[in-house]
Amino acid sequence: MPDFPTLAAVDLGTNSFHCQVARVVGEQVYPLDSLREPVRLGAGLNQDKRIDDETQERALACLRRFGERLRGLDKRAVRAVGTNTLRVAKNAAGFLRRAQAALGFPIEVVAGREEARLIYIGVSHSLPASREKRLVVDIGGGSTELIIGTGHRPLRLESLFMGCVSYSLRFFEDGRITKGAMKKAELAARNELQPIVARFARGNWQHVVGSSGTVRALEEVIRVNGFGEDGITPAGLDRLRSHLIKAGDVEKAEFAGLKPDRVPVFPGGLAILNAVFSELDIESMGVAQGAMRQGVLYDLLGRVHHKDMRDVTIAQFMQRYHVDALQAQRVGALAFTLYRMLATESGEPDEDVARHIAWASKLHEIGISVAYSGYHKHSAYIVGNADMPGFSRDEQAKLALLVQAHRRSLNEAAKDIEEYDVDWDMVLALRLAALFHRSRADVALPALQAKRQGKKIRLSLGSAWLARNTLTATALSDEIREWDKIGFELKIPELDDLERDNELALAS
Repeated sequence: MPDFPTLAAVDLGTNSFHCQVARVVGEQVYPLDSLREPVRLGAGLNQDKRIDDETQERALACLRRFGERLRGLDKRAVRAVGTNTLRVAKNAAGFLRRAQAALGFPIEVVAGREEARLIYIGVSHSLPASREKRLVVDIGGGSTELIIGTGHRPLRLESLFMGCVSYSLRFFEDGRITKGAMKKAELAARNELQPIVARFARGNWQHVVGSSGTVRALEEVIRVNGFGEDGITPAGLDRLRSHLIKAGDVEKAEFAGLKPDRVPVFPGGLAILNAVFSELDIESMGVAQGAMRQGVLYDLLGRVHHKDMRDVTIAQFMQRYHVDALQAQRVGALAFTLYRMLATESGEPDEDVARHIAWASKLHEIGISVAYSGYHKHSAYIVGNADMPGFSRDEQAKLALLVQAHRRSLNEAAKDIEEYDVDWDMVLALRLAALFHRSRADVALPALQAKRQGKKIRLSLGSAWLARNTLTATALSDEIREWDKIGFELKIPELDDLERDNELALAS
């Protein structure tokens, strides 16, 4: 990937959308421009978990404005990330198609723990260097992330299904605040926290920092209104809580320092932070300026500088599942060679294609550690459902399909391959590479030629080689039938000649 002087991150949060543009200087990014709009995507989720039309139009209008600011930047220099609302919305796929057209760049939806990882990267780059373990708490609109890490490295990641938007809508309808409602919200948050308390409570870290607009808004209100002085403490939160309940309505409380767009989601954020302080036994919390969008920028910088977290994840999976590295290398090298032949009309494959083929080759056999029978399905399940730092949910889904489709039936994966727009040339190249290297040894392969035009595929190889390798010839005959079942025509002239010769020999 070439170096880019300017990078940009777009964060499609549940409460606000952010766009951060930064200048690259060595291993650092420096902000050039920042845009924020309180879209409140999560508030547009109806009871059926669908984003309503009015909210969608508000979000699309915002993304068009962001797209105007980002116009002219290379697609590889921009990363747009969706979070909790787009993880849970049933109509997210349709909205995302319109959103990508409005923004002019692809949009990834990341899993909760990947969101947590990006948050920690952003926060850690905004703080002084330290070897101490720190706990980072980020209360978003629809989810709350907790991370323990040291330096720039996260050690424990968790994402909980509670946020300032969802809790405000659930417990504080129309902004009304009562002691009972606040207690219910806090108890609900404490219940969400219970399964992770042992791993995240005091003793697992040396100090605590909060990030995101919710924590910053709470700190600002506590400080400006005289409820506390330095950072956030239990005493400051308790004074703020009492004042809010006494007012009975967040609007009537008239807090100095509270932005108007934060008012509707303020009580839900307060209830969650109170629960976090109580369950994790926190005495004091500082506030960091870094957040997920900064983490996205630094993660993108790593990709530009060939320090891609996805490569680290793949290497860890290979080690965890005891992958035969030599076999993965053989299959990957041949798959890429075949892909270049098949995709000649598209020009030379870019680095992204090469990387995805290499990833699929390295992961296609991880399911053997579960069971050899149907291992491609086990591999696909692991890839599609495991936490894979650096990967978006869409990337994992496409990678899982490639892995599943590398052998046996194509029928089972064909529909999803079309839906996720997975490159058929990649599928074919990986299948053939695995087939030719079935012996798991460095063998002399024939001079291969491969070409695809629409649904017609032609593969050429030496007839003499086929005659000496009857097991492969049989496997290729099966392969022809598999492609035929899904409407593709795979022609291998030398195989036809060999089968004809065999029939003549039997007849004589």
